Amino acid sequence: MSVKLVRHWSDIGVVPPVARTAAGYRRYDAEAVARLRLARALRDLGLGMAVIREVVSSDRGLPEVAALHAAAIEARIRTLRLQQAVLRSVTDRRPTLEELTTMTDLARLSAAERTAIVRDFTARAVGDVGPSAFREGLLAVVPDLPDEPTAAQAAAWIELGELVRDPRLAAALRRMARYAAEHPPPAHDPAGAAERVTDFWTRRVGEAMAAGIAADSPTAEPVVAEIVAAWLPTQHGLDGDGAEARRRLLEQLEVAADPRAERYWQLMCVINGMPVRPGIAAEGDWLMTALRASPVPGAREAGVARALDTPGALAPEALLEGCARILEEVGALVRAVTPAQLDDPTPCAGWNVRALLDHLTYENLMWAGLARGAPRADHDADHLGSDHVAAFQTAAAATLAEFRRPGMLAERYGPAPGWRLVEQVVIEMLVHGWDLARAIGASTDLAPELAEAMEPAVRALYGDLPRTPGGSFAPEQEPPPGATHADRLAAYLGRPLA
Repeated sequence: MSVKLVRHWSDIGVVPPVARTAAGYRRYDAEAVARLRLARALRDLGLGMAVIREVVSSDRGLPEVAALHAAAIEARIRTLRLQQAVLRSVTDRRPTLEELTTMTDLARLSAAERTAIVRDFTARAVGDVGPSAFREGLLAVVPDLPDEPTAAQAAAWIELGELVRDPRLAAALRRMARYAAEHPPPAHDPAGAAERVTDFWTRRVGEAMAAGIAADSPTAEPVVAEIVAAWLPTQHGLDGDGAEARRRLLEQLEVAADPRAERYWQLMCVINGMPVRPGIAAEGDWLMTALRASPVPGAREAGVARALDTPGALAPEALLEGCARILEEVGALVRAVTPAQLDDPTPCAGWNVRALLDHLTYENLMWAGLARGAPRADHDADHLGSDHVAAFQTAAAATLAEFRRPGMLAERYGPAPGWRLVEQVVIEMLVHGWDLARAIGASTDLAPELAEAMEPAVRALYGDLPRTPGGSFAPEQEPPPGATHADRLAAYLGRPLA
């Protein structure tokens, strides 16, 4: 402790000297030295000098002061946690200045103010909507941020405080509350039935997605039928699976399908220390697309049957020649892929170049297996190994070998002749070959005559599919001037060409 500090504390009355020498120097006895040490310790803990003076002079007891200071430190820690959440959000989200100001203001609110913000929001959101379990549940749930929130809870509060300012969230919750009021559950509906149905369909759809079943394919129909059957007991006025049942289920899903509302409930759970249900947006998109593709049982199968009844774009033998040609062109693209490009993005959402190569290889293995009556190839397996070129070439050679087998083009594979399998491989290679060309910066002018000839077949096969999230294809794009025939085919199937 410096002489200067001792003099300062003496001058402000914290530890006065017990005496002075003839020369005016301050003198301290052992008790005064002990008080100096106590003052220094309290100062290191962050206490102000006025409080320290009271403690050292015995005007206030040390336990009382320590308790008060501990409470102040705890309050400061809570504030610092919220401020830390703001800073982390700045790092992660790069907010605008206005958003940063909002986040900072939210971090300063008291518990009562936090509760009031959410209560006011929910009251405005539901407005004069009639009573319903959804409405009452919405009004009953408020954020209860603990006195010592975790970093996740602090961050969730900051995000929630911003989210409730979004008018789109209020509109979504109001829409849900109004729908719930207008469509009450049956009187005999057991508690938790709706939640159990939701758990069932999200699990069942998740299994279908993991198995590679496209929502708009005929193989999705059994999944949809199971889900409708499980959902029907929670409804009234429906005789069974049919157009009205599927319309109502789709309507309910569309009303509930709002990512902001889903996030609202997740944040509430985090703040209140409750288990957080995983997001189900992807599963919801899949089921909604499946219902649009099959608005009545068997609709998608009927659509495929109609498409199969249309004449082929090319004679079977010419189609087989085209298949060999496009496999060779795609093979050249595969050989051009360097190891450094395997992690590059592709026009296929969620796929990098390696995943796209794996799919191209899998498609050949699958169709070759179907042609010879073998079990379906494992969709989830790694089909490339350490050599993507050899893997694709082997699979493509197997496909051609099966397709060139005498009589294969006329054989029946369920409702379709063999040449329809060839047609599918041609379409897959044209479209995903185009994806690969775009990904690696190669020419997209793939087999121009073949691409031109196949466009009517593609439109016949896929023209009635819903172009919505969860479906196989995005909305049709406008091809730019000078687009190749493969470009035009890709644009029809929703690939961005810009």
